[in-house]
Amino acid sequence: MRILVIEDEHRIANSIKKGLEQENYAVDIAYNGDDGYDLASTEEYDAIILDLMLPGMDGIKISKNLRKEKIHTPILILTAKGQIQDKVIGLDSGADDYMVKPFSFEELLARIRALIRRPKTTIDQVLTVSDLTFNPKTFAVKRSGKLIALSNKEFSLLEYLMRNKGRILSKDQIISHVWDYDADILPNTIEVYIKNLRNKIDLPFKKNPLIKTIRGFGYKISGD
Repeated sequence: MRILVIEDEHRIANSIKKGLEQENYAVDIAYNGDDGYDLASTEEYDAIILDLMLPGMDGIKISKNLRKEKIHTPILILTAKGQIQDKVIGLDSGADDYMVKPFSFEELLARIRALIRRPKTTIDQVLTVSDLTFNPKTFAVKRSGKLIALSNKEFSLLEYLMRNKGRILSKDQIISHVWDYDADILPNTIEVYIKNLRNKIDLPFKKNPLIKTIRGFGYKISGD
């Protein structure tokens, strides 16, 4: 899952990034409104954390412009402006949630999880493909009831595949959702991680493979 943080206070932005990365999210940061809008309108994100008082384009204008462009990425406004009128203006601009600084990171994380689940066709906490299950909250991955150990990046890749089960995902889509914007990732890196996942969730179980290569297009996970 990939999140954009638009926040001009470097300490807060970097702290959020560090915390989210520890939860296996890929995180990009923009320190001003113009850069934030450019990223939000041209890159795919699963959620946006947005300050209101920014250099350049302010948060309200960013939210309104994204909605005008039919970009429906969930937006969580995170700001020092805590008056009821501020909240009304923020939510009316198209944002999905509103938090006031200072904030609890645990609450921020819970709200991000809720926003990411909300637009999906399924909101079940545990993701399931055939006999493979993945609990995004506990990072417990099991197949046929057997617990499978994965690295942090393997967790992120598997979660992205499972949230899009049955859908063909290109290497570029995978890179843009699982790695940071600034990460220097080559296409064959995806092949390595896909192979690692197969070695852990497919090969040991001697069943029909769940991860499939669609030659010329990408990869998908399904129980077909």
